[in-house]
Amino acid sequence: MKTLLRLGRFSRWMSALVFLSVAFFGEDAFAQALPKISLQVEDAQEGGDAAVSLQIIFLLTILSLAPSILIMMTSFTRIVVVLSFLRTAIGTQQMPPNQLLIGLSLFITFFVMSPVWDRVNDEAIQPLVADEIPYKVALDRGMEPIREFMLKQTRQKDMALFVRMARIPQPRNRSEIPNSVLIPSFIISELRTAFQIGFILFIPFLVIDLVVSSILLSMGMMMLPPIMVSLPFKILLFVLVDGWNLLMQSLVKSFN
Repeated sequence: MKTLLRLGRFSRWMSALVFLSVAFFGEDAFAQALPKISLQVEDAQEGGDAAVSLQIIFLLTILSLAPSILIMMTSFTRIVVVLSFLRTAIGTQQMPPNQLLIGLSLFITFFVMSPVWDRVNDEAIQPLVADEIPYKVALDRGMEPIREFMLKQTRQKDMALFVRMARIPQPRNRSEIPNSVLIPSFIISELRTAFQIGFILFIPFLVIDLVVSSILLSMGMMMLPPIMVSLPFKILLFVLVDGWNLLMQSLVKSFN
């Protein structure tokens, strides 16, 4: 039973990635049916054979770009940047390692985005699989929860910037904002928010560094690097205040 549940969750995530890919590359790229994949290598006898080969190449390209799409259109950007700032503020260099930070960021992203994926699955993917709605309707329904999430986290100033640079008419409502404008606006808004959180994280650790440096200078111990003395105190402070719990709670609530 657990294995079936895991497979079901995995299929929902893969289906959601397909919708993200369609949103990023446009509907026209997916207008035709997916080609049948064959392992035979033969000379193209007709123009249609070459077109099928190009479709296969395009599909493989999209699958290879799926991780990048996941990063651009979800909460992953903010989370991984904040965790990187935390490691720099503490001064532990490569601890936690990059693999651990990325893995933690991915699982927190899965947690934050779960309600969005559930809506995509219930409103678009399952009706499409059951042949209850056509492909285009499923695409519109599937993109709506993702667009709502991005719009909620995007600043109007960033949105206006890309609307001006795209030289498109001023959108009268949210539904008229194209994905080509929404996605980059969402990314720079996420970066700004992540830098704000990172600045707040730096303050208590910076105070410890200043205090330790002042004490060492007053004692005449100028040859002793302050980081060697302040690092244990910063780790102790982070553990005593249950820093991981507070940070994860703040990150998740920042998306509400």
